[in-house]
Amino acid sequence: MPMVLLECDKDIPERERHIYLKVDGEDTRDFLPISNAPTIPGTLSERGCSFCGAKLVIGGVLKDTIQMIHGPIGCAYDTWHTKRYPTDNGHFNLKYVWSTDMKESHIVFGGEKRLEKSMHEAFDEMPDIKRMIVYTTCPTALIGDDIRAVAKRVMADRPDVDIFTCECPGFAGVSQSKGHHVLNIGWVNEKVGTVEPEITSKYTINFIGDYNIGGDTQLLQKYWDKLGIQVIAHFTGNANYDDLRGMHRAQLNVVNCARSAGYIANELKKRYGIPRLDIDSWGFNYMAEGIRKVCTFFGIEEKGEALIAEEYAKWKPQLDWYKERLKGTKMAIWTGGPRLWHWTKSVEDDLGVQVVAMSSKFGHQEDFEKVIARGQSGTYYIDDGNELEFFEIIGLVKPDVIFTGPRVGELVKKLHIPYINGHAYHNGPYMGFEGFVNLARDMYNAVHNPLLSLAAIDIRGGAAATSQEAAE
Repeated sequence: MPMVLLECDKDIPERERHIYLKVDGEDTRDFLPISNAPTIPGTLSERGCSFCGAKLVIGGVLKDTIQMIHGPIGCAYDTWHTKRYPTDNGHFNLKYVWSTDMKESHIVFGGEKRLEKSMHEAFDEMPDIKRMIVYTTCPTALIGDDIRAVAKRVMADRPDVDIFTCECPGFAGVSQSKGHHVLNIGWVNEKVGTVEPEITSKYTINFIGDYNIGGDTQLLQKYWDKLGIQVIAHFTGNANYDDLRGMHRAQLNVVNCARSAGYIANELKKRYGIPRLDIDSWGFNYMAEGIRKVCTFFGIEEKGEALIAEEYAKWKPQLDWYKERLKGTKMAIWTGGPRLWHWTKSVEDDLGVQVVAMSSKFGHQEDFEKVIARGQSGTYYIDDGNELEFFEIIGLVKPDVIFTGPRVGELVKKLHIPYINGHAYHNGPYMGFEGFVNLARDMYNAVHNPLLSLAAIDIRGGAAATSQEAAE
């Protein structure tokens, strides 16, 4: 039976349709886990809200933009500084967060005046910053505050500023994926084409779906520079607000995270005729393939091969050292969506690691189709896994290391299983050739950490015994 009902879900039988165990000889398209669907009542969701998808994942990465969150302070606090999005301007986006700090009285009487006052205060306090994104949250959307009207009034008072509004409260969709979609479509509707970029190369791209986690964008930028390719806009790692307004002038959209930013690439193709090219940038084989694809589009294959050879010579010996020591390691991936299918084949091919379980927070059907096609038989694929399911799956597959976020990471650390921060990285970047060596290094250090064996020793009562022995 390919779909699996875990023991912990016996009182929630609907969960069987969200968990798949891959076996040989089946058309996996017939057994895709249900995804991008409302969480079943009675189970704890890991999905995240739509507002989080817009602000935390995409908009909040911009390095020169005030992020004004119109709602209670908690919505700002919970989406601030939780991911490592460094920038080359002193990490402005990581240092500050802005909120209208809505209280009960403001909800009762309306918050538009408070929003307008907050926007002016933010610009006054930071006179060098002339760009802003304003987000609605659940309470301010429910009371009907018109943030677009407020933004127009502020821009009329301050002709040198530009403001984008994102009306995507937390309840707008079943997961943060909805927030990705709303911001993508809103941006191309309202801002793309309003700035003309300076063109400095015969070859121009938009690099879409990379957020400079741990410095990913800055590492890949070295490749584009060596190839003579100008990046009009990074969507949105280490990016300026106005760069994204000039995306219509690129010759090619190179898409890395198809789930969070594929929407805007599709719209740019429809409206401006810009072709879309999807690549994977984690792993040696995938990164080399991605460079070859881009270079073939521009007819600069020789430059691409020279770059690949240079990077292989520099980093492949280190990767092989880790591969020899990681071969056979069992890995679970519990992250958002696309990294499941970005990582699974790359760690297996480049490091000899076996992926034994995967859980997606906001992946869609096509995400599961990709990862199941790339994955091995005997692997569990889970949509929106909850805590009890994680415990049970760990018992079934016994992973040596788990790539997940800090919240679930704290859970698995208590089980004395090493975890790597799959959302924000331990010591990134992880993309590109050098980045994948960093990933291998972090995995090696986690799996071979001698503290793990010590953590299971119970020294109470003066006698050394394992926790299991003490329990018996």
